[in-house]
Amino acid sequence: MRLTSLDVFRGITIAGMILVNMAGVADDVYPPLAHADWHGCTPTDLVFPFFLFIVGVAMTFSLSKYTAENKPTAAVYWRIFRRAAILFALGLLLNGFWNKGVWTFDFSSIRIMGVLQRISLTYLLASLAVLNLPRKGQWILAAVLLIGYWLSMMYVTVPDYGAGILTRESNFGAYIDRLIIPQAHLYAGDGFKNMGDPEGLFSTIPAVVSVLAGYFTGQWIRKQPVQTRTSVGLALFGIGCLIIGWAWGWVFPINKKLWTSSYVIFASGWALLLLAACYELIEVRLIKRWSKPFEVMGLNAIALFVASVLLIKILAKTKIGTGETALSTYNWIYQNIFASWAGTFNGSLLFALVTVLLWWAVAVFMYKQRWFLKV
Repeated sequence: MRLTSLDVFRGITIAGMILVNMAGVADDVYPPLAHADWHGCTPTDLVFPFFLFIVGVAMTFSLSKYTAENKPTAAVYWRIFRRAAILFALGLLLNGFWNKGVWTFDFSSIRIMGVLQRISLTYLLASLAVLNLPRKGQWILAAVLLIGYWLSMMYVTVPDYGAGILTRESNFGAYIDRLIIPQAHLYAGDGFKNMGDPEGLFSTIPAVVSVLAGYFTGQWIRKQPVQTRTSVGLALFGIGCLIIGWAWGWVFPINKKLWTSSYVIFASGWALLLLAACYELIEVRLIKRWSKPFEVMGLNAIALFVASVLLIKILAKTKIGTGETALSTYNWIYQNIFASWAGTFNGSLLFALVTVLLWWAVAVFMYKQRWFLKV
């Protein structure tokens, strides 16, 4: 069984990620296309957890044949570890690309963690949990991870800071990351100053539950009829998660950069609602014409993500002109082609939309050639 609605959901997510990544390079960007500075949640903050949720739903179909009677072999575990290793290596490639030269990787200061690294680790850990724990044990594990993360972040004392101080460098997760990862290899941007990481090791713990939430959803879908009541069920679960996440946020704020437990539940709620909409339109009502562009992008999501990030780095690092006033290629295109007539905010949005269309064209070409790059 293959859910076309899941491919479309993945395509919407990769299109959203390209859009916000490209728009975010500009100084002026519409607030919904920027991450929340700290506590809170914007539409942009939902893109990454959507990817993890999708990984979990897809795992339902790829791992469903393994049961207590049909246990996975060593080859199955090897494929899981291999995929996780490739994703992690691609993340390091993106982090190291063009730090001090086109092909120069500064291993003394390369950032260890990142988006693909988090996808790698959460996929690996969630897969191991799914293959080795009964269903009840999986649910208990998810609850323990979320509650344990909440209690540790709020009540464990951090040396020199105290307990429950959720700033970039004083939170317990950043402290654990600094103990494990040398500071030179932590994230240096967005005010972190090598004191923490928005995709750090410790905050990967609750992110595993973002994958498990997708897995639980996929399990449920596989047992339901292809009817509107299934879509309604997904939507009701989603609304319930939004309420629980919002309420939990009063004591443990919704925060993507800390990947708080409330954020996991809240973002999973939105993922359920979007999946419900895609499922109802595509699987139940068979209204598919609108979805084909997203389906095409969803079938090569990782390839598009890696290529689009490399392009952004090239545009940001190369310059047009000479001297100190030379503009980066990105800024030159943005200012001279888009912002010059559309304004700053509209210009950054239009530049990002054109970039999405560019990668959609690449995805269409790959689709017609039957090139589907998997890891």
